[in-house]
Amino acid sequence: MSLIDYSPYSSCVVFIGGCNFRCPYCQNPKLVINVDEQPTLTEDEIFKFLETRKEWLDAVVITGGEPTLYKELKPFIESIKSMGYKVKLDTNGTNPELLKKIMPMLDYIAMDIKAPLDMYDNVTQIKTNTDNIKKSIKLIKTKAKDYEFRTTIIKDFFKGDDVIKIGEILKGSKKYTMQQFRQNMPILDESYKKVKPYTKEELEKFKTVLDNYFDEVEIKGTY
Repeated sequence: MSLIDYSPYSSCVVFIGGCNFRCPYCQNPKLVINVDEQPTLTEDEIFKFLETRKEWLDAVVITGGEPTLYKELKPFIESIKSMGYKVKLDTNGTNPELLKKIMPMLDYIAMDIKAPLDMYDNVTQIKTNTDNIKKSIKLIKTKAKDYEFRTTIIKDFFKGDDVIKIGEILKGSKKYTMQQFRQNMPILDESYKKVKPYTKEELEKFKTVLDNYFDEVEIKGTY
């Protein structure tokens, strides 16, 4: 049970293996590489678990990896919704076609914005179709019941000017979350454990600028 992944609801978090990005600072590396070596659950096992937890859980958070890589995501969500649960989806926004199909079933969407659009290839380590990123942003802003955009803030990929660039991309959105980069977590490229995170004070300065673009700006992961 999680009380932080879909606040204020109590939720169960389902991790979907596999991702089409290779962000070097990824903090779920086992879901990106060597996926076949990870322990798995069948859908039946998940549904049986959820049946026994209806008294305590409000929602299911589907995260990854990247869940929208799989066409089976739609019937999976349909089954969860039929049990009376709310559903939150975490996505990188690379599959707007599937996102459009499942949008009516989703109670909340959190989309990662990796960087300004012209920096995506550098961050994701692949050739990124940024048109799909823009389509997903527009879809979420106009069709989602509730949502947020979020960015993991790491010095190698997030500079002062990027605050304004990201603000312009998402201008008028409901909520934007800056997630502090955590060195003490598993990381896809272990060399990034040497990267010093921004201080809370530096993040607060970014927030002051971003407040002009969003209804709400939140900083997570600072202590």
